[in-house]
Amino acid sequence: MIVGTGLIGGSIGLALRARGWHVTGRDRDPTRAQRALELGALDEVGSDPDAEVTFIATPVSVVAGEAAQATSPGGIVTDVGSVKSGIVAAVAHPRFVGGHPMAGSEQEGVDGADAELFQGATWVLTPTEETDPDAYARLSAVISSLGANVLAIPPERHDELVAVVSHVPHLTAAALMQLASTKAEEHNTLLRLAAGGFRDMTRIAAGHPGIWPDICAENKDAIVAALDQLLEALGGLRDTVDKADRDALLRLLERARTARVSLPSRVAKAEEMVEFRVPVPDRPGVIAEVATLAGELGVNIEDLETVHSAAGDRGVLLLLIDVRAADLFRGALLARGYRPAVQALE
Repeated sequence: MIVGTGLIGGSIGLALRARGWHVTGRDRDPTRAQRALELGALDEVGSDPDAEVTFIATPVSVVAGEAAQATSPGGIVTDVGSVKSGIVAAVAHPRFVGGHPMAGSEQEGVDGADAELFQGATWVLTPTEETDPDAYARLSAVISSLGANVLAIPPERHDELVAVVSHVPHLTAAALMQLASTKAEEHNTLLRLAAGGFRDMTRIAAGHPGIWPDICAENKDAIVAALDQLLEALGGLRDTVDKADRDALLRLLERARTARVSLPSRVAKAEEMVEFRVPVPDRPGVIAEVATLAGELGVNIEDLETVHSAAGDRGVLLLLIDVRAADLFRGALLARGYRPAVQALE
């Protein structure tokens, strides 16, 4: 089921239906839900108390309330909000797993929805000690089937990181666009001269503004901290330019270029994967511990499954990992007291 049939909710609906799921959905604006139905993002409008998975795709300020309502019948519930710690703490249910697909578009509403929006995108999940392992594994499998790469990290860490890679860039683009717009009032030709660099940097400022007051309120501390770091960096850059220090400026630009071209590629090939079998105790939090350890190391879990022991006190996590990260991940697991078995895929 989809709650909130905008761009992301509609894209999830299209992607699920393309893979054979029966998708119901609703929206606080009935006309939006009806439009989602017309566009093929839903099979029917309404709530489904028997839904296996419910995606909450509403503004972050109302996610917790919707999630609490959706967890009552018994299915798995997740959300797509870009702030996690407050929501996860407010819901605190074993079958709720906070989520955030790092995908989007300049398009607005369900008319901009795209079934391929999540292909190759990172989709963050934020399991906790209370998270049900089977619920996490099932949700991870569903999201991976949409073409996304699942990354598990703690909710507080997510909010710190996303402030740097998403929230502050959007605000910076908005500030730069505001500056250019003000200047354009004085010089009518300015925006007509805007070249590729300016357009690339300010592209995200075209996104829907309505979601951002809630995001900034929910993640205020992390955003302010990241803005302070950006201001400090810009202050240093200003001094470098003012002093005409060519060598220092060149070093800064070279470091920036190296970091930019080193951004990781997205999807590994099947033949480049290895299977990890990790025996684990049957206790709360173990799946969150293993998954978030991978996330902190930058190791992508391509697939995850839990196998329960007949004895009831042990289990095995089956994980698919890029072979290039196998040694790093194995060493980290050993350091935490786990004893993984690793083998190449046939």
